[in-house]
Amino acid sequence: MRGRTSNNVIVSRLIVVVLLALQGASLVHGQVGTCVGFYSQTCPRVESIVRSTVQTHFESNPTIASGLLRMHFHDCFVHGCDASVLIEGTNTERTAPPNRLLRGFEVIEDAKAKLEVACPGIVSCADILALAARDSVFLTKGQSWQVPTGRRDGRVSLDSDAANLPAFNDSIDVQKQKFAEKGLDTKDLVVLAGGHTIGTAACRLFSYRLYNFTTSGNGADPTIDPAFLPQLRALCPQNGDRTRRVGLDPGSQNRFDTSYFYNLMKGRGVLESDQKLWTDASTKTFVKRFLGVTAFNVEFGRSMVKMSNIDVKTGTQGEIRKICSAIN
Repeated sequence: MRGRTSNNVIVSRLIVVVLLALQGASLVHGQVGTCVGFYSQTCPRVESIVRSTVQTHFESNPTIASGLLRMHFHDCFVHGCDASVLIEGTNTERTAPPNRLLRGFEVIEDAKAKLEVACPGIVSCADILALAARDSVFLTKGQSWQVPTGRRDGRVSLDSDAANLPAFNDSIDVQKQKFAEKGLDTKDLVVLAGGHTIGTAACRLFSYRLYNFTTSGNGADPTIDPAFLPQLRALCPQNGDRTRRVGLDPGSQNRFDTSYFYNLMKGRGVLESDQKLWTDASTKTFVKRFLGVTAFNVEFGRSMVKMSNIDVKTGTQGEIRKICSAIN
């Protein structure tokens, strides 16, 4: 009886492993990807440790949520989701112009230090970042989702590789091309842009829309709501502080909701790349769809999972860093 019970236990565990793999596994460029519950046996407290760490930092600085979400996006679009953006050093991704204003590195390092005590050498920095991004959305009143894990950390980080990140002034065609190169479609583009419902942008990224965009009339981008223009100009004077930050979702920059899409409809998108989502027919359809809270929350989780599986390193690829800011 004892032998039979032991065998039953083994079979049950194998079934659990298979079910977890079927639930969360994905094929990425021919490689078996991540799965929900990857650390269930090796580090069962991983999600609670990351969650509590993010919450502690969030309570002292709520703006850290948008920083972590943006960092995960910037990581995945260069070399895939492998935490290469976290590596410090000369000419690393972290020093590239699009990444110089990224925030939240200390949160990931804090979570990593705690996980190295709980289960040393097990959890990748790439997985910590993916989990922290999800927790950031939840803490700002967005809907949570299951995060597949099992990523490994990359060993390459070059500033030149970050040159092709989506930019604030990209046309819709360019945006769609950059997303398509990562296996993401037009719906993913609009959904993930909706992450701008939290966070801010420096005046230098959009002030050109306020004064010198055209050579006629008032010189402003004609897609900007005329009633909104004076507000933006007051926040970003023509010869003012170009580092001053303005909410990307005016009136709701600290809450994860659908007001971002309503603002696009009103001509109140702060970044040119955002406002173009409303003026281009191919993306406008999705903007209209995501005016509903439920549809957006569900699709955001799906697109985040899809994005988080871009070119992931698994198995024996890459490494598990001891600290997130340096290669072993």
